[in-house]
Amino acid sequence: MSTATLHHVGLTVSDLDASLRFWGDALGMETVVRQERQGGYLEAIVREPGAHVLQAQLELPEGGARVELFQYVAPEGETVSARPRDVGFAHVAVRCTDLDERLERLLAAGGEAFGDVIEVDAGVNAGARAVYVRDPDGHVLELFSVPERS
Repeated sequence: MSTATLHHVGLTVSDLDASLRFWGDALGMETVVRQERQGGYLEAIVREPGAHVLQAQLELPEGGARVELFQYVAPEGETVSARPRDVGFAHVAVRCTDLDERLERLLAAGGEAFGDVIEVDAGVNAGARAVYVRDPDGHVLELFSVPERS
């Protein structure tokens, strides 16, 4: 019998330390791995000759899938930005019970909210609250707060 679980989501960032302040300090994730990788399997899997990265994996205290951050030392990359309607756009969603407090910390760490916190008004998540926040590199984090149901 085979099994599969979501292990991590990878994001390429411009400044690993700034991203650790956003995803780690402000969001509340803990760094579980921090390393520098060059050549070898990294070069082979990303298909970038001379690949050299600073890398960290973070995890929420409650566990679950990790966020993996890569800062390319070489080769130099380009900055891209996608809108939610664009094919290839992605976001990371974190369910939390303290949405307002986390949002405040994320904004102080260089995040930018798409708009106000909204209440989901229909569907399976009716009554939930949510907001999209861009990190300093433009990746989108969704904070999602589900109401307690009786």
